[in-house]
Parts: sequence; C-alpha cells; structure tokens
Amino acid sequence: MKIDLTQLVTESRNPASANIDALNTVEMLAVINNEDKQVALAVEKTLPQIAQSVDLIATAFRQGGRLIYIGAGTSGRLGILDASECPPTYGSDPSQVIGLIAGGKTAILKAVENAEDNRELGAQDLKEINFNSTDVLVGIAASGRTPYVLGAMDYARSQSGAVISLSCNPVSAMTQASDIAITPIVGAEIVTGSSRMKAGTAQKLVLNMLTTGAMIKTGKVYGNLMVDVEATNAKLVERQKNIVIAATECDRATAEAALAQCNGHCKTAIVMILTQSDAQQATDLLDQSNGFTRHAVQVKA
Repeated sequence: MKIDLTQLVTESRNPASANIDALNTVEMLAVINNEDKQVALAVEKTLPQIAQSVDLIATAFRQGGRLIYIGAGTSGRLGILDASECPPTYGSDPSQVIGLIAGGKTAILKAVENAEDNRELGAQDLKEINFNSTDVLVGIAASGRTPYVLGAMDYARSQSGAVISLSCNPVSAMTQASDIAITPIVGAEIVTGSSRMKAGTAQKLVLNMLTTGAMIKTGKVYGNLMVDVEATNAKLVERQKNIVIAATECDRATAEAALAQCNGHCKTAIVMILTQSDAQQATDLLDQSNGFTRHAVQVKA
C-alpha cells in the first residue's frame, strides 16, 4: 500500500534549516534552538484540550480507572517514560499509568520492524491488559496516522473507553477517531521527518501536563510539593524530610520524628504536624478528605 506523506506537516521541509549542513556549529545549534522556541507556544494553543483531558483522566483515577499511553517509536517511548515516573514521584500504583509500545519491550531500545503498521497488534496489546470502559487511552503519534495506534483507539472505543489523541498534524485519522484531540502544530522539523525533535518535545510537554495535572487533582500534591513521593533511595529519603519541613515550617528533628511514626509517609507526617495529631488520627483525616492534604488540615481546623 502506497503511503503519501507529502501532506503531513511533520514530513515537510523546513526553510529555516535548508542550509544547516553548511553552518558552523554555533550557527547550526542556533537554528535548532530557534525552532525549539516555537514548541511551547504550539502547546499553549492546545491548553483547552489538555485541560479537558486532565479532568477526564482524574475522574477515571477516582473511579479506579487507568491511563494507558500507546504509541510507536519515539512516541511510544515517551509514553513509557512518563508512565514509569509516576510511581516514584506520586506513590501511585504502577498499574495506574501504563505505557505500551509497538513491538513490546524490545522496541524500547531498538526498532522492531513493521510493528507500527499492525492495527491488530494495537488492539491485542489492549486486550492483554484488559482495557475496559473505566480506562482512558491516549494514542500518541506525531503523524496522526500510525496503524498500531489507530487499531488500539478503535478497540478502546469498542469497549466504551475514553480516547484521546496526541499528534502534530492538524487533520489526521487519529484526531477523527478520538473524543479529545490534542494537536500542537510545531511545524516542519530541522531534519526533515525527524519527529523525535520538535514533535517529540511537544509530546513530552503534553504528557507532563496530563499526569501532573491528574495527580494534582487527585490529591498527590500539596502546594507544589510531591507529598506522596516514595523514599526508594537516600536522595528521596532526604527529599521527604525537606518536603515535610517546607510544608509545615517545622525543624528537621520534628520532621524526622513524624516520618518515623507514620512509616515514612510524607502526607501523613504533614497532617500530623499541622493538626497536632498522631499517625492514626492523621490517617483518618486524610481518609475523610479523599487523600487531599489541604482538606484534611481544614477538616481538623
């Protein structure tokens, strides 16, 4: 089957870099940097759609649903990256945000030939994780036409799941197949067709917003502090102490004592100190407040 890429913005030639191979190193990098400056502005134009998506994902989380990212190549790897960072940052269950890539684990490090062209494989990968109506699927592809992703989106709709698309071409099969289409138009790449560059950067910015926004809206952040962070190494143990100190303006000894009493649960330690409660009382206050630290403190007050 012949594929016509000539109409895709992400496959067009960029006049700003037409002679980039003739520039010195600083000039070359300046061209790349100037193009990168456009990415955040392109993402800004999609904030209404990103906000809709965040609210949808947060609602799914509250109902026990999951966020599933699916993509091929760079897009799939970015989804996996974002998903893998959620448990250590927010103490979330590893199954709450999942990243899937065409070709499976092998494709994370090395391209798997033809995997992205298989629609059935996209559907099969969702079947294997028991995708259902409580889940949200985010299909990621710079082109907006990747068959593997489209197959997954079709399957998700057949299961009555919510479907979001993230692509960088204004009109695509993915935008038409989604409930919400996030489409930052970053323009032609510096190296023609190399969508790991501006398109990839735009995708990363959007994914950051989706999970960060949903985690904030489900009580994983107090102020701007990651109060559900898991202390899985020495750096994070220290970060927990600093978070408790920043949130309560207590001294180091008080923070350490509170963390020790609640088995290193940052959020509980904060509520303990701010409400002058013991660990069990703080836990009860958080339960009454659906895990929101600010609400738990206000309930006690």
